[in-house]
Amino acid sequence: MRTSTARRMGTALAAAAALTSMAACSGSDGAGGSGKSKADAVAKASPVAALKQVQQKTGGARSAKVEGTTEMGSAVSMKQSGAIGWADGLSGALTITYTGGTMGEALKKAGGDGSVEARYFKDEYYANLGAGMAANTGGKNWIRYSYKDLAELGGASGDVMKDQIQNSTPDQGVKALLASGDVKKVGQEDVRGVAATHYSGTIDVAELTAKNSDLDAQQLAAFKEQLALAGVTTQTVDIWVDENDLLVKKTERGEMKTGTFNSTLFYSDYGTEVPSDRPEASDTVDFKELLKQGGTPGGAS
Repeated sequence: MRTSTARRMGTALAAAAALTSMAACSGSDGAGGSGKSKADAVAKASPVAALKQVQQKTGGARSAKVEGTTEMGSAVSMKQSGAIGWADGLSGALTITYTGGTMGEALKKAGGDGSVEARYFKDEYYANLGAGMAANTGGKNWIRYSYKDLAELGGASGDVMKDQIQNSTPDQGVKALLASGDVKKVGQEDVRGVAATHYSGTIDVAELTAKNSDLDAQQLAAFKEQLALAGVTTQTVDIWVDENDLLVKKTERGEMKTGTFNSTLFYSDYGTEVPSDRPEASDTVDFKELLKQGGTPGGAS
């Protein structure tokens, strides 16, 4: 595998991880029973006040199971499932399956089978693309990415991916809706058998980024440029909240130059145990080392 191929593979993996993390913060299929008095109180509260309570309760839940789908025009079509935690940054394990799009095709051409196992930790994440890819990594199944190295994939855009991964948690999704300044309560609906309150809002993407990101001025400008190049100006966000003030579902919709962006996710089992074991060092290759070697263990170019 040539260095340029390894770099493209690494960029695709990093983007996939960022997209998955963004999606992971999107939705939820929460547990919980009935509680009419609590539901009535939420129904009477203003949307902003209610969502602030949701933000607090969801943030304090610390972990949950997640599943859902994401489509980004012609680039990405995928489904993901697993468990994530957010007690101290993002942690967890997800299985990502690319069902279509150019990113999935690129991963298959690089030796993958379209399915990725991802493990997230405070300072790094790991990706396993299957046995086919291991042939290009000296038989090692896992590629390790340090978040601080992501910037090398594309300057400020790498920092953006790092920021998205480390800050993508369910309560961040509620913060995004609150920051829109355009939140309304739609009504009571059923989500997978759970009674839920539906809220909706339209987000100015560039303005939301300015309000919620820790990026500096240069990084922020680069991110806005990326959004502009993709043709994204606004997106519609809908969330459903159960009687325990936990997210039960979230959808995001918007338009890009490559087509429609559409994400739907569900969470369940808040407080679930999150996998914490890192892959064995003997079965792991560092992304930076992979590039130095030209993508092959022997360093052939």
